[in-house]
Amino acid sequence: MTAERIADAATGVSPNHDADAAPAAERTAVGGPALEYRPGRWIANWDAENKTQWESLGRGIARRNLNWSIFAEFLGFVVWQLWSIVVVQLPAAGFRFSTNEIFWLISMPSLVGATLRIPYTFMVPRFGGRNWTIVSAMLLLIPSTGLALCVGNPGTPFGVMLLVAALAGFGGGNFASSMANITFFYPAREKGWALGLNAAGGNLGAAVAQLAVPVAITVLAAGAVNLPVAGLMWIPLILLAAFGAWKYMDNLTSAKGDVAGSLAAVKEPHLWIMALLYIGTFGSFIGFAGVFPKLIKDYFPAFSSIGVGTVALSLAFLGPLVGSLARPYGGRMADRLGGARMTVTAFAAMAVITLTMVWTLPLGNFWLFLALFLALFTASGFGNGATYRMIPVIFALHSRAALSGASTVATQRLASSALGLISAIGAYGGFVIPQVLNASNTASGSYTPAFYGFVAAYLVMLAVCWACYLRPATRHGKGHV
Repeated sequence: MTAERIADAATGVSPNHDADAAPAAERTAVGGPALEYRPGRWIANWDAENKTQWESLGRGIARRNLNWSIFAEFLGFVVWQLWSIVVVQLPAAGFRFSTNEIFWLISMPSLVGATLRIPYTFMVPRFGGRNWTIVSAMLLLIPSTGLALCVGNPGTPFGVMLLVAALAGFGGGNFASSMANITFFYPAREKGWALGLNAAGGNLGAAVAQLAVPVAITVLAAGAVNLPVAGLMWIPLILLAAFGAWKYMDNLTSAKGDVAGSLAAVKEPHLWIMALLYIGTFGSFIGFAGVFPKLIKDYFPAFSSIGVGTVALSLAFLGPLVGSLARPYGGRMADRLGGARMTVTAFAAMAVITLTMVWTLPLGNFWLFLALFLALFTASGFGNGATYRMIPVIFALHSRAALSGASTVATQRLASSALGLISAIGAYGGFVIPQVLNASNTASGSYTPAFYGFVAAYLVMLAVCWACYLRPATRHGKGHV
């Protein structure tokens, strides 16, 4: 094969085919397995574990698909978290919603997004990774446009606003399909790093949304509040993501669904234990990312929007930013010292930090409040990476299938299915945390009881993790997890 044809296959572009066609076959190396290109950018005979195929063509193809997957998933998180920053701007735009209604607007995208993660997991095998990325990206136009139309009219009924907020859940579902797609492209030895990049790139969308929206709605409105911009500003990028997926991504015929594996995973006790722990780590990250702008406005209204010239800046973006950046380090430390140890450490830190924050609130010091909340985000992000790393290890060594002598392939299928289901369940934390804070405020006029409840929950999860995976008397506690 010529160098030019290898480059064409790696970039997805050749002078002889357009975005929906490719050469009939490419050979990865003399005597190696053939990669067959079919209409619609389908690739047959993909085998990431074949080192010859991987080193000659596979790595470049996988990297290109990963890059566009990250971009599309990033925008999914942006849209998913738009309402978290928009709701604090609604009073300035003339809306008069109650605190209870505001919390529903914050939490509804997470409820829908978490639920969509379950069917989204199976969309890649059904339609193809490239095809579903195009569809899922285009679906983001609905909540973005809907938000722009709703927030431009202060007379919009709450029910309509809630429906449009629910549609933002499309962005939350994208995580599951994106992760499932990238899983098929990479060999086991590089899968962890690729999935970590994909997840971290997506999580950063929450921080970017909370940073960019306050700036855009004031800069583009000459210092006033122009809320429709919060939705409209992402439309060109969404269209770019859809075009990039159409032009450069690929579908794999080898990407097969595993409904049987998912049904088997549901029967595993470890799935439900790890789902509980993941609610505590990722659920805390996404839940607090949603409510952080609201908490800053309620506790320290003078710091809700910091003016820099004619630009309004919210410091709430720092929370999801540090949480996203901490996630890979949690996974790396889990590799070195054990995921269970790092998860227990994370829950202990989260409990202590939350308790300290509650006790220091009467001081009225915003910068101390911000520092403690950033520490809480860091601990949750760290725990997120550690907990996610535990899942494949546990299912490979300690699931019923593994203990009964099942093959490595069978336990890998089980672990893959468990990852998808656990990520969906963990995302419900984005709904639970705002609603617990809402209930606490409604019942007592304060968020303090809710924070004490979170401390208790973290301690319970710490105890569960220790008892199941770290206690010396258990098999798991012998350095396996």
